[in-house]
Amino acid sequence: MRKKILLFLALFVFSTFAFAQRQKVSFKDSLDQKLDLSDWVLTANGFIPFPSIITEPALGGFGGALFGVFVDPNPPYRDSVDGKEVLTRVKPNIYGGGAAMTVNGTWVVGAAAIGVIKKWRSNYRLATGYADVNLEFYRTFPLVGEKKFEFNIRTIPITGQLTKQIGKSDWYAGLNYLFLKTDLGLANYEFHDEKAVNTIISRPSILVEYDGRDNIFSPDRGLHWINLIGTSAEWLGSDYSYGLVSTTAFYWLPVTPSLISGFRAEVQHLWGDAPFYMLPFVNLRGIPVARYQGNMVATAETEWRWDFSPRFSVVGFVGSGKAVMAEDSWGDESWKTSGGAGGRYLIARKLKLRMGLDIARGPEEWAYYFVFGTSWRK
Repeated sequence: MRKKILLFLALFVFSTFAFAQRQKVSFKDSLDQKLDLSDWVLTANGFIPFPSIITEPALGGFGGALFGVFVDPNPPYRDSVDGKEVLTRVKPNIYGGGAAMTVNGTWVVGAAAIGVIKKWRSNYRLATGYADVNLEFYRTFPLVGEKKFEFNIRTIPITGQLTKQIGKSDWYAGLNYLFLKTDLGLANYEFHDEKAVNTIISRPSILVEYDGRDNIFSPDRGLHWINLIGTSAEWLGSDYSYGLVSTTAFYWLPVTPSLISGFRAEVQHLWGDAPFYMLPFVNLRGIPVARYQGNMVATAETEWRWDFSPRFSVVGFVGSGKAVMAEDSWGDESWKTSGGAGGRYLIARKLKLRMGLDIARGPEEWAYYFVFGTSWRK
């Protein structure tokens, strides 16, 4: 499988350069003649054939992903603020689709759209696909201790979101909806949940968001705060009845023109009858996905980026999280800490888009991550 993935990636990268040559797109910036994809994104009909490598430890630590992304940069429009005419920036429309495969047998196909409806002063998101995921989950039992269980999760996710700007501020409010049709293959029947074999989850949510970032790809300053309250119930077509409250804040502050500090805080609380694979988990670089789950999860992280040249940067980060099950108390669980370092390259100057590689160490293992834009997304 590794050979097939590498061959597929090589063929895709070759076709990407062939496409660029046909479009006569330069890979050099007009200012410093360094490698830059700004013109490729902005002039090649907005099309980005993007190969990537999957490094998530929970999915085997290696895999390939191929995506076709269309970027439609929305030009600023003239608006009236306090009786004065100003240019208002607008996020780009982004459309994409692709597939991914990892060495542990996981494979995913999907498509997504993220855009702006100027007339309504609204943002929208739509995504769907099919995922066949092999994932490990952990539980701690009295006398026995912690045990690992392997599951195969086959799911069709559909998610949509529409938020409207409140006045002319950076505040947005709207609705989010998640639909999951899931089939669960069990590798260990000792942890058998009969209700989770073939299930449907239907979860609408209220979303309130503040977005004051100066850039959506690699922010240098600003606050991004997302708050969600959702419910899943039988009268909504779901097989499970549970509630979820989540609040996440990202904040970037330039200490000097070349030193950018970033801070992240997240709290999630889930209550009621939810399948184990929907429980929140500690999400930090260096810790595998779903390694530490709980009904209550809190996470804090900081990342610092030093732009020691116009193109190159180094980053350092450290974070800690705690996951507590409903039957346990907050003091029963310990904080799980991870940290690491990495490098960034300004790959698209006109978009302020950086990409690079991070190496992180969690409580149990090392991991590495390819980063496209910011490491923090919600």
